[in-house]
Amino acid sequence: MNSQHYDVVIVGAGGAGMMCGSIAGKLGRSVLLIDHSEKIGRKILISGGGRCNFTNVGARPESFVSKNPHFAKSALCRYSPADFVKLVEKHHIRYHEKKLGQLFCDYSAEEIVDMLVKECQDGDCRFSMNTSVNGIRPDESGHKHKRYNIDTSAGHFTCESLVIASGGLSIPQIGATGFGYEIARQFGLKIVPTAPALDGFSWGDSDLARFTDLSGLSLGTVVSCKKASFRENILFTHTGLSGPASLQISLYWNQGDKLSIDLLPDKDASEFLTKVKKAGSKQEIKNVLAEILPKRFAEYFTHHLDIYGPINTMSDKKLADLVSVIHGWHLTPARTVGYKKAEVTRGGVDTSELSSQTMEAKKAPGLYFIGEVVDVTGMLGGYNFQWAWASGYAAGQAV
Repeated sequence: MNSQHYDVVIVGAGGAGMMCGSIAGKLGRSVLLIDHSEKIGRKILISGGGRCNFTNVGARPESFVSKNPHFAKSALCRYSPADFVKLVEKHHIRYHEKKLGQLFCDYSAEEIVDMLVKECQDGDCRFSMNTSVNGIRPDESGHKHKRYNIDTSAGHFTCESLVIASGGLSIPQIGATGFGYEIARQFGLKIVPTAPALDGFSWGDSDLARFTDLSGLSLGTVVSCKKASFRENILFTHTGLSGPASLQISLYWNQGDKLSIDLLPDKDASEFLTKVKKAGSKQEIKNVLAEILPKRFAEYFTHHLDIYGPINTMSDKKLADLVSVIHGWHLTPARTVGYKKAEVTRGGVDTSELSSQTMEAKKAPGLYFIGEVVDVTGMLGGYNFQWAWASGYAAGQAV
């Protein structure tokens, strides 16, 4: 069978794959990027509302979840948010900072894709789009430079270094698959169980009816799960809970876990309600709460807790119980919405199987895993792109 040989073949022409390819190409390696999609960088194009939240100036190892929280340090230290910003500025892409260090393009995510394609072209990388990989196997010809055979719909390729940058399971409607995990298992690598992350929550059947009236309501809260907490908005939907705080906490949530929600993170509910009561107010409790919470929510909340009547008739104990729930309302979602809405996949190739310096598999010389397919998952706000750039850069220097 006729085959084409490249020094490096990268499966996945997304952010991590193109970063890796551009670095390797500029170091003189011949590089081929393969992707089953017709369009380059589809996940980049839909990110950040079409403007691509391409990094976060505060990205650091603590911003990521992994079975081994130290694994990401090496790559993140060697390729920082400032390094990517330099690249963006080199290509004259205008950008702005939103809250919490998030950087977005002023105009379009297409600018980031075009920039990465140009960087790959500068490194003389080749692209083979709309190409499915049918099989990968180690080279057994005995040739000292060949390591892997890749059978594809576009032909047969061999390479010394094979990089899997195929992403995770999130957003299957734009082509996400479990391909990378299958290859990892084929070569005997362990997989940390995967789950949708940076995702909203769905109510169980018994909760659906009682939350229906809150659909569309947004609240500034602190949402906690185990040791993690986020101070951002939650949004009630017709089927569950969304909004930035919900998406963030989903990174730490497992089925059956309770969420604790502080509905008034910036106000002391006890102080406020006690003051109103001591003033002898005859206001209904729902109307008092409507001064510090949205009216629709105040009505729902008092009905849900079965608290009625004027505030001046409430016992101190009942008032204290109300305060306790306001600052620690416990909810147990049934599940996350799922991969169709999740921004990323938590879990993936176990980092104990990889070199933190190069992203190379310890059991399979010349085989690398980068980006979302690896068990390193960032918080909401540009962190996962920074991991794509940093892991791609680390592998690009090593392949």
